[in-house]
Amino acid sequence: MKKSSSEQQLSSHAKGQRAEDRAAAWLSAEGYTIVERNFRVRGGEIDIIAFKDETLVFVEVKSLPHGDIDTLAVELGAAKQQKILKTAKYYLQNHRQYNYAYIRFDVLALDVPGLEPVRHIVNAFSE
Repeated sequence: MKKSSSEQQLSSHAKGQRAEDRAAAWLSAEGYTIVERNFRVRGGEIDIIAFKDETLVFVEVKSLPHGDIDTLAVELGAAKQQKILKTAKYYLQNHRQYNYAYIRFDVLALDVPGLEPVRHIVNAFSE
């Protein structure tokens, strides 16, 4: 029996949520404080915003069990990076308590064949 599109979408959403839960738990275990999850504004979303060592980290989570490092590069293309940067700027404008903090953009790649189960790419991109 074929799943309806809403069931497939829910399944896809649930998988993404599970990946983000794993990523948040991993970051917490590494000493990061999770500040916010799924921060959304019109035109963009940041999966996880975390803080550690005077650094506010905007984290993109990608689960690619059927992909590879090239798939990851495509998923995080220039357009996606620009959306994340724009969303981060909006966040910072509205959360002035982080004005003193260093800012970084990381990627957590989960379940990419050939890589460790959680691959933390520090400073994956910048403006």
